[in-house]
Amino acid sequence: MNAVIAAVGIMLILSLCRVHVVVALIVGALAGGLLGGLGVQGSLAAFNKGLGGGATVALSYALLGAFAVAIAKSGLAHALADRALAMVGRQDVRGGGSLKWLLIALLLVVAVSSQNILPIHIAFIPLLVPPLLYVVTRLQIDRRLIACVITFGLITPYMFLPVGFGNIFLNEILLANVVRSGVDVSGVNVSEAMLIPALGMVTGLLIALVSYRGKRSYDLARIERTERVDIPYSRRSLLVAALAVATAFGVQLWLDSMIIGALLGFVVFSASGIVRWKEADDLFTEGMKMMAMIGFIMIAASGFAEVMRETGEVKGLVDASAAWIGDSKGLAVLMMLLVGLLVTMGIGSSFSTVPIIAAIFVPLCVQLGFSPLATVCIVGTAGAIGDAGSPASDSTLGPTSGLNVDGQHNHIWDTVVPTFLHYNLPLLVFGWVAAMLL
Repeated sequence: MNAVIAAVGIMLILSLCRVHVVVALIVGALAGGLLGGLGVQGSLAAFNKGLGGGATVALSYALLGAFAVAIAKSGLAHALADRALAMVGRQDVRGGGSLKWLLIALLLVVAVSSQNILPIHIAFIPLLVPPLLYVVTRLQIDRRLIACVITFGLITPYMFLPVGFGNIFLNEILLANVVRSGVDVSGVNVSEAMLIPALGMVTGLLIALVSYRGKRSYDLARIERTERVDIPYSRRSLLVAALAVATAFGVQLWLDSMIIGALLGFVVFSASGIVRWKEADDLFTEGMKMMAMIGFIMIAASGFAEVMRETGEVKGLVDASAAWIGDSKGLAVLMMLLVGLLVTMGIGSSFSTVPIIAAIFVPLCVQLGFSPLATVCIVGTAGAIGDAGSPASDSTLGPTSGLNVDGQHNHIWDTVVPTFLHYNLPLLVFGWVAAMLL
């Protein structure tokens, strides 16, 4: 069996069986390495070599967790809950439903904006989502819906809009790698190439809005304890919180560093006295523990990805697929998208998948007679298709980090499975249609 298929399959099966994702990633990586001929020592060496690739993201998450706890200490969560609950109290049942959709629309707009207008990616999640969880719980909104909404906002913009992270993915990675593989894309409009796949994401979002429209009950007492909604707040504490958030975002945009941004945001709280000096160490530790699981998953995912690269069996997977394809364009597109799905779900990053698959897929597309526009569409969709629904992707880990602060949102069954079903399956269909039409 191909090492990549085995590794990803083992990782996914263990995750679905509620084995911790870090353990699933380690076991899957070792199994893939052994099947790929690396041996135990070679597999461990490759895994250890890749761990450093996730360290920066892990530390960023840890510091954002500390910053989020400081925001909760300021009383911002209580203020947001009070304001939203006052709105609920003034409305009838229909009005409460209106507030529900207003909150969902807010999260969607912020998630989309985090990829282009204010390119902070997942940094907004631990800052914005936990304070809103109290209201979400009171309104009995299904958190799986929120996970799907945020994941849509994290993925679709970079797939279609060539600004912010989209500029990096579409122009600097996708088009650049297609050109490097021998196809002239001078007349290709990358947004046109990715339009139909992006419509697949929109379709998935609309289905999710129906799938999870019903109410779902959560333990309100647990979120009250976690978010400490009984903490008093004042105009001063809210102003300091606003200043800290602005400082963190501004520094991140200036230095392109979530680490320094979150650290300086925490310093603002400490310097203002909102977080007392003698409490700072405990709060900082509490916040880092809150985000520790996400950080360790990102580190383990980097090791997993390095093992997959070292086996060299991604090319073998594509070659085997090509042997089954023959001259059938329809079957070729399906196999390429499925291979992209497997690779991206294992690596956890569309940005890392495209350079791996482009060198193999582009010559195959040329051989089968696909146009440059269709070639760009195939490679771009194959790279993006596994981002939603991957246990190791920041597009799923991010929503979980915000929705599971009270321990009532399972990463696999409440984020990964819903996003896989609602986005990867439509992407498979819409990506195939797009490649056949372009």
